[in-house]
Amino acid sequence: MTSDATRFDGKVAIITGGAGGIGAATARLITARGGRVAIADIAFDRAEALAAELHGAIAIALDLESETSTEAMITQTVQHFGRLDVLHNNAALLSPEIAQHDGDIEHMDTALWDRTFAVNVRGTMIACRAALPHLKATRGNIVNTVSNLALQGHLIQAAYSSSKAAIIQLTRAIAASHGKAGVRCNAVAPGMTMTPALREAFPAALQQVVEDETLRDQLGDPEDIAEAAAFLASDAARNVTGQVLVCDGGSASHVPGLTGFRAFVSGEH
Repeated sequence: MTSDATRFDGKVAIITGGAGGIGAATARLITARGGRVAIADIAFDRAEALAAELHGAIAIALDLESETSTEAMITQTVQHFGRLDVLHNNAALLSPEIAQHDGDIEHMDTALWDRTFAVNVRGTMIACRAALPHLKATRGNIVNTVSNLALQGHLIQAAYSSSKAAIIQLTRAIAASHGKAGVRCNAVAPGMTMTPALREAFPAALQQVVEDETLRDQLGDPEDIAEAAAFLASDAARNVTGQVLVCDGGSASHVPGLTGFRAFVSGEH
């Protein structure tokens, strides 16, 4: 049975990138636990469709590259619901078209780097800035979706991983500056998460490479990340702030070469 501390009765949450994947799973979970959600997404049609499914939800068109659009998201939510308790910054620039050009630094396109930081870091900062006065009023909190790539080096996605690392520091800065005002700020760091878009766009062979490095027997689903984000956003985590909750099935927790060692000790070499 869900404890009172994990429920969201009477509370209002904004979820950016809320129309699909992790965002949609989080919107459904917070609604199921008594909260009301504003689903903010650049894909407004999908946001409207999801909002129609969820009791009390609204859809908001959001372009994180636009300061006006990002600030309007906060204003529209507060005008509609009369309060704001949770800001879940989940949206990011991670389309297949972007990802395939986000490689190493030697071959980095400056425009791609700038746009990645404009959406992921600048957009998140503006959303936090606009939300903080309202969160102070409700003693609310912020949950930022980052990535285990923000904590590890990789051959690819240098722009994406660097932007997510910047959001980790933003998370700590807000936790430090606004904790005494009653505002918590945390981050959840997923590993590869089997959203419908990822299943379609990411080669199965590379999915298997990541799964082999996972300590679970499968990759995570959006609902796994939603549970972690909802925990951080709930009163059950009232003593947790300035933290990064890594939710990657243990893939970032082990020694290099674990997959090879596993094959060796099992006699597969």
